Amino acid sequence: MSDASTDTAFRGLRLHNTLTRAKEDFVPIDPAHVRMYVCGPTVYDFAHIGNARPAIVFDVLFRLLRHLYGEEHVTYVRNITDVDDKIIARAAEDFPDLPRGEAIGRLTETTERQYLEDVTALGCLPPTIQPRATEHIGDMIALIEALVARGHAYAAEGHVLFDVRSWKSHDGSLEYGKLSHRTLDEMVAGARVEVAPYKRDPMDFVLWKPSHDDDPGWASPWGLGRPGWHIECSAMAGRHLGDTFDIHGGGLDLIFPHHENEIAQSRCAHGTETMARYWLHNGFLQVEGEKMAKSTGNFVTIRELLADWPGDVLRLNMLRTHYRQPIDWTVAGLEESTRTLASWFDAASDDAEPRPAAEIVEALSDDLNTPKAIAELHGLKGRAGHKALAGSLAFLGFRRDSFAAWQESRAPEPAVPVEEIERLLDMRIDARKAKNFAEADRIRAELEAKGIQLKDARDPATGELVTTWEVKA
Repeated sequence: MSDASTDTAFRGLRLHNTLTRAKEDFVPIDPAHVRMYVCGPTVYDFAHIGNARPAIVFDVLFRLLRHLYGEEHVTYVRNITDVDDKIIARAAEDFPDLPRGEAIGRLTETTERQYLEDVTALGCLPPTIQPRATEHIGDMIALIEALVARGHAYAAEGHVLFDVRSWKSHDGSLEYGKLSHRTLDEMVAGARVEVAPYKRDPMDFVLWKPSHDDDPGWASPWGLGRPGWHIECSAMAGRHLGDTFDIHGGGLDLIFPHHENEIAQSRCAHGTETMARYWLHNGFLQVEGEKMAKSTGNFVTIRELLADWPGDVLRLNMLRTHYRQPIDWTVAGLEESTRTLASWFDAASDDAEPRPAAEIVEALSDDLNTPKAIAELHGLKGRAGHKALAGSLAFLGFRRDSFAAWQESRAPEPAVPVEEIERLLDMRIDARKAKNFAEADRIRAELEAKGIQLKDARDPATGELVTTWEVKA
């Protein structure tokens, strides 16, 4: 386990649990094996910027858990949904001349690769395990069989459905709805429920559905078919993390029905009191003050943003808002994040300490308080702790080299040969050493007239004057 837990500034990790609507001390089931599951993408199109939020938020939590408990003691699972009705429809649309199976395979493989490239560009570490739904069909069938055997699911017209009203507490009240804190009537009123004659209750949801024609399908006790969306995550989480694990995360939009259904399936199949002990959900994202939608023209993908901004800027712009709060994604915010990141890297030492500053760990340990962590980074920049600043930036997933490469790629070409600039800089240094400040100022003015801006600063380690230059925009 990391020695960070004994740091005098560290007071323990606290997380806001959606299940209890309270901030709680995080106490892992097994400190030697901390386990987290986060719902990943359905791979049929480029991920939009809203999809980037959970990827970044839970990457920060993953980094923090590894720091507190040790890298080898943390397992982070983020799934890939590669069988879904949206995938089937998009594959037919994009590859109409290919056999259905080949079209689906090409779509999902391409889109998964695009997603992983995008989140890697955002500075996200790869999860410990990235399971694909199609690799776990057997686990899903076994889970559904257990639900049928326990009286919580029923087969009807080739479908298998979860019987919501079958799941009751010891006092006879319904268990379903505890995560979203809504009654069944409230959920029926607010949900888009599929009306089907084979359902016993409108709220019953599909665990298994029949496959027709050349749709993807697998043999099962209920005929050729494929899984419902919700059972996929229950099966993958159970396979890789066990019947009960520590943290389940995702976007606020997944609380109902997806996470509510996951809990129902998993607890009823395994007979457990809980599926995950802590449920974390990030807030919604809007663009320039409006809900993101293709109809309004403000729908933007991660890939489109990466064409204009480095992933580190997108990452910082996301983390400036606390993960549970709504975020307004704006160009002005991106510009501010660019300036902030540039100032941090300018101040940070090249010789990074191998760990974050204690203030950063303490801020993040208070329910991932990234705005507080960012304020602490500004404080580190203003003090002599530049090694700690560099270590903290690296810990948070910010990469000096990639940001510098982006800056260089956007910098205008100087009108003067670089060799001439360097010659004049050497002359200016000699003039300053000779205390000929008038000549030093003349050289500065000559360079500025040619569009070259000089910047003098003291090396914090040696105290020597260091001059850098850039082309004025």
